Amino acid sequence: MFIRPSSPRRLAPVAAVLAVAVAVILPATASAHARVSPAVSLAGKLQLYSLAVPTEKSGATTSKIVMTVPSGFGIDSFAPPPPGWHMSEAQTGSGDSAVVTRVTWTGGHTPTGEDSLFQFLAQPAQAQTYTFQVQQTYSDGSIVNWNGSESSAAPAPTIEAASSLGGGGTSTLTIIALGIGVLGLLVGGFALIGGSSDRPLA
Repeated sequence: MFIRPSSPRRLAPVAAVLAVAVAVILPATASAHARVSPAVSLAGKLQLYSLAVPTEKSGATTSKIVMTVPSGFGIDSFAPPPPGWHMSEAQTGSGDSAVVTRVTWTGGHTPTGEDSLFQFLAQPAQAQTYTFQVQQTYSDGSIVNWNGSESSAAPAPTIEAASSLGGGGTSTLTIIALGIGVLGLLVGGFALIGGSSDRPLA
């Protein structure tokens, strides 16, 4: 189940199952940079996104991550964070009019060579490039600000929201998304059935 602490909403069970599946399918190995996925998505559509932040420093773990949300990128709800992590958010407005502006995850201990992975449902308002600001804090107190240009050592994560994907035919991205969706429903369905008796409700 997805959660929005300041304004809880119940979403379709399929979305929750897909989120569990993606968490299982995606590898835990770290990439070179912080990133928001998918890199290309549809404007005006509610979709599942992931923030992945690599722990690159030896001898330290990632203990805190702060993501500043770009204007026009509307986060609807969040998947529960990985075990050990706790989430808080800053927003403007309230209720159904609330707009999430910043999200903070704390309490984790992501080791060197792995990604800290967080998921959320969101809707880009229009077709454009969205740039996120991400601050990563290590257990030794050092900080990495992922807010630079694409060619910098710590580039800011970006996504491209498009008015449509591909032409008249089925795009590669759509095929991949459908494949992950099918696998997600299978894997997530078994996980939910097997663990429903001992998993706490969000």
